[in-house]
Amino acid sequence: QVQLVQSGGGLVQPGGSLRLSCAASGSIYRIYTMGWYRQAPGKQRELVATSGTSTNYADSVKGRFTISRDNAENTVYLQMNSLKPEDTAIYYCDAEVNSYGSIYRYWGQGTQVTVSS
Repeated sequence: QVQLVQSGGGLVQPGGSLRLSCAASGSIYRIYTMGWYRQAPGKQRELVATSGTSTNYADSVKGRFTISRDNAENTVYLQMNSLKPEDTAIYYCDAEVNSYGSIYRYWGQGTQVTVSS
C-alpha cells in the first residue's frame, strides 16, 4: 500500500504565491510519473503539471507554476506564482508507483487553494 500526503495550500491574494507538497510513502520500489491536478467547483478535474520522463504543464499555468521532485524523498512540489482567482480549486497530487512488481496510480487527499482579495 502507498499513501500520498499533501501539505500546503490555503488562502492567498491575487498575484501571490503558494507552494504545495506531496510525499509518497509505503511499499515503493520506484515512482514513475508524479503530477498535480485540480478541480474547481462544477468543473471536471484537470491536469496542472506532470513530471516523469518529461515535464508538462497546462497552458493556463505555463510560466507561473513550476513542478519539481525530490526523488530521494519521493516528494513532488508545485510552486505557484502570480496566482489568479481562476486558479481557485482543490489540488490533488498523483503518482504512478511500482510497488515491487505491480504498478498502480495513487492520489493524495486534496488541498484547497483559494485565490481571493
